[in-house]
Amino acid sequence: MDCIGLDLHKRESQLCILTEAGEVIEQRIVTSRERFAAVLGVRSPARILLEASTESEWVARHLEGLGHEVIVADPTYAPMYATRSRRVKTDRRDARTLADSCRLGAFRAAHRASDAQRHVRAQLAVRDALIRTRSRYVAVVKALLRRDGWRLPRGVPVHLGERIAALPIGPTVVAELKPLLALLAPLQGEIDAADRQLAALAAHDPVVRRLTGIPGVGPVTAVGFVAALDEVGRFASARQVAGYLGLAPSERSSGEQQRRGRISKTGNPRARVLLVEAGWRLLRSRQPDAAPLRAWAERIAARRGRAIAAVALARRLARILYAVWRDGEEYQVERVAEAA
Repeated sequence: MDCIGLDLHKRESQLCILTEAGEVIEQRIVTSRERFAAVLGVRSPARILLEASTESEWVARHLEGLGHEVIVADPTYAPMYATRSRRVKTDRRDARTLADSCRLGAFRAAHRASDAQRHVRAQLAVRDALIRTRSRYVAVVKALLRRDGWRLPRGVPVHLGERIAALPIGPTVVAELKPLLALLAPLQGEIDAADRQLAALAAHDPVVRRLTGIPGVGPVTAVGFVAALDEVGRFASARQVAGYLGLAPSERSSGEQQRRGRISKTGNPRARVLLVEAGWRLLRSRQPDAAPLRAWAERIAARRGRAIAAVALARRLARILYAVWRDGEEYQVERVAEAA
């Protein structure tokens, strides 16, 4: 079977084909379904290796539809690039390296998310973009008010117009803020609609519904966690989940010296942010079920500060969420109190 390395890019991609007869074929093609079908659709089934990227999933599915075996590889796996020179990096060399790795089996396959979770991830990405846009608009409003010596009272963004109306600002400032306030209303409506969609998804998914029983974890956090992991069985332990989400401390240790730093921040950033926000909610919560976790975090906060305590809570929440999902059981506050 031929081995093919595909260095995938947004507009053009580089192919390197290693045939069974020992021939090396290199070609640069447009990244489109039509060109892939024209170049690879006429070839006998081959094994194709490409790196995980934004375009990798649709390309992999299209090539599989053409009859090829496709492997989406983890780009952080260093042995995959063992044959590449460190001094010179080009698309041709990258494609050849991928083809060699495909032939030698020197790769680590990346997890390919299911169709359902890919759709959920898209919903979460859209919601995140809407919230970031709202945050930028609110920041501009606050800056314009501060310019004239006014400070906006604290409150949720949905009541921004009412808080501005309570300030004795002049008609000039009102006219300046009017375009932003006109955009904020429909933007907030889209955010509310996205939240309702995720809440409906949480209500119909037994796994997500069970995870929302954990203190500090709402529908959005539970949905984001499930979408990030996709399959709980592919993780051997809760420690592995924390590392996958970038919540484990980075480490540079050698011999008798052990150096641990800040969290690694690898993996899915959206799930990590949601878990850290849940950690902050727990620190501020007065719910009885949250008391053991809050007491545990407060002891950390007394030694190292509340920000580090919130991240530690996020890491522990990730482990609890994994355990509840894996075991198929409801959250038990008594077990958490005993462990604390």
